[in-house]
Amino acid sequence: MSTENCPHPEENQHSEEVTETSKASPHPLTPEPEQAQDEQGPVEPTENLTPEEKLKDAEAQIAELKDQYLRKAAEFENFRKRMNREKQEAIDFANQSLLLDLIPIIDDFERAIKAADASQKGAADFTVFYEGISMIEKRLSSQLENKWGLKRYDSTGESFDPNRHEAIMMEKSPDITEPVVKEDFIKGYLLKDRIVRSAKVKVLMPEQPGSGREPGRADPNEDAEAGENPS
Repeated sequence: MSTENCPHPEENQHSEEVTETSKASPHPLTPEPEQAQDEQGPVEPTENLTPEEKLKDAEAQIAELKDQYLRKAAEFENFRKRMNREKQEAIDFANQSLLLDLIPIIDDFERAIKAADASQKGAADFTVFYEGISMIEKRLSSQLENKWGLKRYDSTGESFDPNRHEAIMMEKSPDITEPVVKEDFIKGYLLKDRIVRSAKVKVLMPEQPGSGREPGRADPNEDAEAGENPS
């Protein structure tokens, strides 16, 4: 009997095992429907809730949102109050450094006044007192200019500039052709090249040329000549 066309019993057994295994276990990359549902998590069947349960659920969500809103509103109110307090403190203490620089100069003035009260009246004592006051004034001006940018400017002899000068007195002079500052009554100040106080000055004004005719009025003789000889 020939065995060429007869399958080997071991091969038949092996093929049957492979077939049963493939039927028993699906492809490893394809998840089962139940497993995929478990990975997504349980889904609450909201459509199965009764109207009372839906109302309770909505009320719970509203209460939670209201609580979050009240918390955020309280946090914002606290933030607003803190910002206003810090802003007011910044305004109140903005000039603290400047005032601390002025305190030693005030101390110098107090010492000078006490020395003047304790000293006897005399020319020598007055000279010392004058020199002390002058030294304090120079120290104050120098500190304000070098550290804070507050500079005092002189105007005497300058051309009158309405942006820098405020004329409180005027005087006519035949020796000038344009307004000139004759005297400083109160000096002006610049803060970092910006005028913060104009100087109050006395101004020399040029005299009007001619025969004393008032400005803005025409000579009647000129009007008559113009009428007789029309061009």
